[in-house]
Amino acid sequence: MNVGPMNTVSEVAQDRIAWVRLSSVTLPLATPISDAKVFTGRQKPMTEVALLFAEVSTEQGHEGIGFSYSKRAGGPGQFAHAKEIAGELIGEDPSDIGRIWTKLVWAGASVGRSGLATQAVAAFDIALWDLKARRAGLPLAKLLGAHRDSVRCYNTSGGFLHTPIEQVLDNATASLASGIGGIKLKVGHPDGKHDLARLTAVREHIGDDVPLMVDANQQWDRPAAQRMGRAMEEFGLVWIEEPLDAYDAAGHAALAASLDTPVATGEMLASVAEHVELIRHGAADVVQPDAPRIGGITQFLKLAALAEHHQLQLAPHFAMEIHLHLAAAYPIEPWVEHFDWLEPLFDEHMETRDGRMLVPSRPGLGITLSDRARAWTVAAHEAGSRP
Repeated sequence: MNVGPMNTVSEVAQDRIAWVRLSSVTLPLATPISDAKVFTGRQKPMTEVALLFAEVSTEQGHEGIGFSYSKRAGGPGQFAHAKEIAGELIGEDPSDIGRIWTKLVWAGASVGRSGLATQAVAAFDIALWDLKARRAGLPLAKLLGAHRDSVRCYNTSGGFLHTPIEQVLDNATASLASGIGGIKLKVGHPDGKHDLARLTAVREHIGDDVPLMVDANQQWDRPAAQRMGRAMEEFGLVWIEEPLDAYDAAGHAALAASLDTPVATGEMLASVAEHVELIRHGAADVVQPDAPRIGGITQFLKLAALAEHHQLQLAPHFAMEIHLHLAAAYPIEPWVEHFDWLEPLFDEHMETRDGRMLVPSRPGLGITLSDRARAWTVAAHEAGSRP
């Protein structure tokens, strides 16, 4: 049978990126936010989140949106780096996401392959994955190969250290009533008795069957982490998060080996390579990568494959609008973090029911920028010409 010649790449890949728009958006927070880093004097309360949005359009009219972010310093730097390299996308085939990621990283190679530079690349990378899924008419989770249509979720935004315990309890009640499945409480106060008193109150309030996590935001040293970890064993926690400095892989490994409670960490790491070191040490029972922080979805998928190989639990950090899709495609039952901070930026909101966050049926990430996001834009830049 004569099947004829195979199509060449040039015949198949006819679409090209024609236009890119960058937006630097400053999202104000309703209440100044304090975790353990504030109570130990290392940071000031957080009053805003800086976001970098990338919108991409092709010659054939396909579109995608992605974002990265910075809490406290770094937002203007991410925008500046993205502005420098945005022109590198023009004329590229939007399907060649891996190759484009490498091209963008090499465009800024002198500033490295982690941190601010790759966080700028992440906004482009996420936009291209969103575009690819939209063009296919699929939610991103389905494009990647979903293992489930909903993901276990827990709330973080209601349990910060600055919040009076009575309000924390009310927030927990409201979260559970809204269909969220678990509660995370911030700990790491300089006075450990303060942490234990709040933890006791929350566990008594929600009962023994509700999943409960704690997060020390890297503020314990090794002896304090051992003491507090042992003291918290009785509460049946799902995990203790960031008990030590994010780069103390050996310390996390020793702690994980000594406690029955699982140890979770990884959100502050800024590359796949840094996570590899964490996994190599056996430093986490639960890995918590952040796609915008490690360079986007392309890099997240590499890390997810490694985590699965080591049979690790996955609980991506923040940005539920992105991470819901990535968690849904992870083979081992994961968690996703519910934060309501970013909700004003989008016309659509994530839906929770029966302790789980539902993957939206909308194509791509399923989000569009709201009028408020446009109003909070403090800088913008365009490359190419919009079709």
